[in-house]
Amino acid sequence: MNRVCLIGRLTSKPELRYTSSNIAITRLTVAINRNYKNEQGNYDADFINCIAWKNTAELITKYFNKGSQIGIEGRIQTGSYDDKDNKRVYTTDVIVENVTFLDKKEVTQQETQKEEINTDPFADFGEQVEIDQYSDDSFLD
Repeated sequence: MNRVCLIGRLTSKPELRYTSSNIAITRLTVAINRNYKNEQGNYDADFINCIAWKNTAELITKYFNKGSQIGIEGRIQTGSYDDKDNKRVYTTDVIVENVTFLDKKEVTQQETQKEEINTDPFADFGEQVEIDQYSDDSFLD
């Protein structure tokens, strides 16, 4: 079984690209703190290279920025290529299959006002109807 679960922060703003077949792809690096401190008393971090495809790539580039906390589920994929000096370079990437939003959404004042305006459950029912109040209850007879 090849399953990976990561929680970390993006090291840069993901950039959306398309293959020659018009398939969306983004490469991202996730910084993940280790569970122990080094000799200087700081936490070291691992930087994990990830690749997302299609809708997942589009979602990540639209909603995540540098420093965003992200949860990733996926699988490890290894590969290799020959560099310009004909030396073999080995790669290890996480292929992103699922993403979880972990940052609290920053709500601006404008978004708050939109939410308040849209709390009327009858807002989309068409014309507004005025109801007159009667001063006496004679109509009830």
